[in-house]
Amino acid sequence: MRIGIFDSGLGGLTGYRALRELLPTHDLVYFGDNARVPYGTKSGEVICRFALQDVRFLLSQQVDAVLVACGTVSSNALTLLERTFPLPFVGVVEPAARRAAEIASQKSGKILVLGTAATVGSGAYEKAIHAVDPALEVRSVACPMFVPLAENGFTSPDDIAAVEIAKRYLQPYEEFAPDAMILGCTHFPLLSEVIAKVLPTPVQVSAGEEAAKTMAEKIRSLSKEGGTGKDLFFTSDDPAAFRLNAATFLGRPLDGEVLRTDIETY
Repeated sequence: MRIGIFDSGLGGLTGYRALRELLPTHDLVYFGDNARVPYGTKSGEVICRFALQDVRFLLSQQVDAVLVACGTVSSNALTLLERTFPLPFVGVVEPAARRAAEIASQKSGKILVLGTAATVGSGAYEKAIHAVDPALEVRSVACPMFVPLAENGFTSPDDIAAVEIAKRYLQPYEEFAPDAMILGCTHFPLLSEVIAKVLPTPVQVSAGEEAAKTMAEKIRSLSKEGGTGKDLFFTSDDPAAFRLNAATFLGRPLDGEVLRTDIETY
């Protein structure tokens, strides 16, 4: 079985990495729309158009299921994708919401959601969390600068700029004292140490990793056989830059060829 994964850029590689560990024999096709990153600052109409193009491209690679490893698309366009294409889809919102709710329900019942402006504006995480437990208290904060920080490698807790930006976003929530913090964009786990330096108490929930677990469970429930464990990587921008920066997200050099595709044609 061949599984497609896409994100606005490199962040979805955190989901790819988790899925590859869970499904070692399945073929994976990753597309990063680096030419149009970030999605989180775009209008809902543009996000939907980009998402449709991304899935059409993955379909051209004969994928059988799609992991939407993008918080912005998952919160703004997942329903559209499910209605448009006859494929199994897994987004990042509901899996992360379930995990955060499980953690918070055993403590004081407070969850902080970090996301892009479009994700936070959609209210998708609040809706998904309250579907699990209406009593949970949820607050959300848009962190638009986290994506460019991650894409450009400013992810160290010793990086003054990254820490100061994190303080601006997170310090107002110190008194809220959340039990769980959803990293609602797949770029954000790269900044986990920076985030923990500013707000160390909450348990961090990676949206990409939780979505990968859900996708693996879905594939196993369908009794779908694996393939050869082959990886294909595509980008809408410079393959050399993709390869170089991917190592930061994967924690190792990227294996395999990276190809460029003109996503606007889909």
